[in-house]
Order: sequence, then structure tokens, then C-alpha cells
Amino acid sequence: MIPNKIETHLSKILGNDLHNIRSVSGGSINQAYKISDGSFEYFLKLNAAAPADFFIKEAEGLRELKKAGTELIIPDVIAAEEASEKHPGFLLMEFVPLSRSGDSFAFGAGLAKLHQTKREHFGLESDNYIGSLPQKNSAHDNWLSFFSECRIEPQLKMAIASGKLQSGILHNWERLLSKLSDMIPDCSPSLLHGDLWGGNYLFDEDGSAVLIDPAVYYGHPEMDLAFSKMFGGFSADFYRGYESVKPLESGFEERVQIHNMYPLLVHVNLFGGHYTNQFISILNRF
Repeated sequence: MIPNKIETHLSKILGNDLHNIRSVSGGSINQAYKISDGSFEYFLKLNAAAPADFFIKEAEGLRELKKAGTELIIPDVIAAEEASEKHPGFLLMEFVPLSRSGDSFAFGAGLAKLHQTKREHFGLESDNYIGSLPQKNSAHDNWLSFFSECRIEPQLKMAIASGKLQSGILHNWERLLSKLSDMIPDCSPSLLHGDLWGGNYLFDEDGSAVLIDPAVYYGHPEMDLAFSKMFGGFSADFYRGYESVKPLESGFEERVQIHNMYPLLVHVNLFGGHYTNQFISILNRF
């Protein structure tokens, strides 16, 4: 059951009393509920332990994805509020009925169209989160400087401070960074989901892909594609669909591990264990 103060507050926002409040799966860090006001169904996320603006930033990311106007389904944000003395932070969205499978080819094509949404600078107007960790989004004109200063270095320093990595790892990273301009093709900043693993997409009843839990920023489009391969990869139809709209540049498969150094470091900081050895192995490989 959701806290009484939240229920009262949401009833005021929706203009109706809540009905049929049911706990549902909401990922590893949030409480989630399916609720109804008698006319519509909604999906509610709560997390009393999250940073105050956690769901505000998620809502901003969902709206940025929605604004791109692709065929991908982005749940409508109904309300999002920071944590306060009266209630924990929350995110209220439309409830999207789901199916077990869908059109993976169209999903890939839709992601390629999302990546055609461009902006002048890499980054975003404000910082946000990836999982429960802060994600820096300061504007950069150059992808590699953004990748280093806003993606790899903050996570490296966090891992060193917690003892998960040794301080000498920074020298190893700087050595690799000096080589990357010859390895990673130039690009203009593309709108990215930012946390595109298998748990962050679903299919609705019509078989269309639904994107959830974003860590949005404007970056190198290969970042989303590399992330999709981190835990075994999506279906072959997904990648065929992507390339039907935006063919991959030569050598992408060799760059996947470099792009995935960022989500690997996130997992090092969240979980440690074998992710630490995996990151060091990639760093030493190149």
C-alpha cells in the first residue's frame, strides 16, 4: 500500500480518489504501483532513499524522448515531484498495457530515428542520473572530451574513492584516451536513451517498443547500441532495423567495449565484483 499522504496528494492532482492500488515490478531500486482513478490507469514510482530530484530528472528525460516524435512509445508523464517533508519523491505516468513480444525491427528503426534528433553540444541542460548514480552532462563541443570528463573520469574517481579501483588506473585511462581519436569516428550529438539494456524496453499490446528508465543526454549514437550488447545483445532484427535507417560505421563491433567502459564503471560503483575485473581487462586490452 502506498503512504496515505501520497495517496491524498495524488488524488488532488488527478481530481479523483484512487482505486485498485496494486504493487508491481519497478526495477531494482524503486517501489512501483499500478493505480486507477476510476477513469484511467497510471504507473507510480516511489523511492524514499533516492536523491530529492531523482524523479524530476527522469521525467525530464522521458519528455525529451517524447519530444523527438518517433514511433517509439514513451509513457506520458502526469506528475513528478521532489522529495519533501510531506512525501518521498515520486513519478506518476500513464500505464501502458504490455505484451510479451513485439516488432524488434521497428524498434531498431525507431532508435535510429531517435538518434537523428540532434543538438549543437554534447551533454544536456542539467545533470541527471544513471541508475542511482549522478550523471554529469556539462556541454562539450567534442565527443571525446565529453566522454572523458563527464562519463569516465567521474566514475573512475568514485571507484577510486571507494577502494574498488587503485589510483593508478587514471594513468591507464589517460593512455587509452590519447589513442581514441584514431579509433572512434566523429559524430554530431544525438539524442540518446542513455541506459539501453534489456530491462529498459518493453512492448505494448500493439507490439511497439516502449522505452522506460532513461538516462538521457546528447552523445555518440554508438553508445546506445553498445549498451544494448552489454548483457548479450538484442535480437538480430533490432540491429537490422537500426541499419535500415542508419547504417553503422565500419569497425563498430571493435568499439563496443570502449563505449561500454562507461556502463561497466557504473556497475563497478554499484556492485563491484567481476565488473571491476572486466573493466580493467578492457582498459589493458587497448
